[in-house]
Amino acid sequence: MTWLELSPEEWNAVYLSLKVAFWAMLASLPLGIVVALVLARGRFWGKSILNGIVHLPLVMPPVVTGYLLLLTFGRRAPLGAFLADFGIVFSFRWTGAALACGIMGFPLMVRAIRLSIEAVDRKLEAAAGTLGANPAWVLLTITLPLTLPGIVAGMILSFAKAMGEFGATITFVSNIPGETQTLPSLIYTFTQVPGGDWGALRLTLISIAVSMIALMASEILARRVGRRMDLE
Repeated sequence: MTWLELSPEEWNAVYLSLKVAFWAMLASLPLGIVVALVLARGRFWGKSILNGIVHLPLVMPPVVTGYLLLLTFGRRAPLGAFLADFGIVFSFRWTGAALACGIMGFPLMVRAIRLSIEAVDRKLEAAAGTLGANPAWVLLTITLPLTLPGIVAGMILSFAKAMGEFGATITFVSNIPGETQTLPSLIYTFTQVPGGDWGALRLTLISIAVSMIALMASEILARRVGRRMDLE
């Protein structure tokens, strides 16, 4: 096997990273849109606090986020034990890795969507309202379609962040091969064993490539969606 060929263990880590990142992005999208809308349009006491909480994972050490998740959703935690009675387990499972990655990528998603919502021309929404459309219909037919480029960008940025997440994930779900060992976790494992340099380098190049593709795709898709909306 040449140094460019991936072992079954490495392929499994790549697949698991893509799986975790996809579900982290998809599960956080509905809440991300709601929170972005509240922050962009809401006028209420505590808005700054909510904004701070949403963006806290960006400035807080990822290990702290993972530890808080362990305290909340661990098997011995009250909420974790309660959910386990219904068969919902996050700690030391790939679902927990998705939860941790979703939280770490959530601020990037919300920020992209919020900026897109704030850029929507309020006159268009007002015009629809004067024609008899209720607020919910205006949101679905005017605001969200015009916000689509930001939603796409936020989704891809969240996906890319999830692909590279390490600190919160390894703290919350550990580094279990075949279950929670994602690309960053396996790279860390390779750096800790003799002769693991080439494996770490292979996976590092893959991580860089995936991140660049995600960022480029975000830009291209946002532009295409924007142009299509302009034509319509």
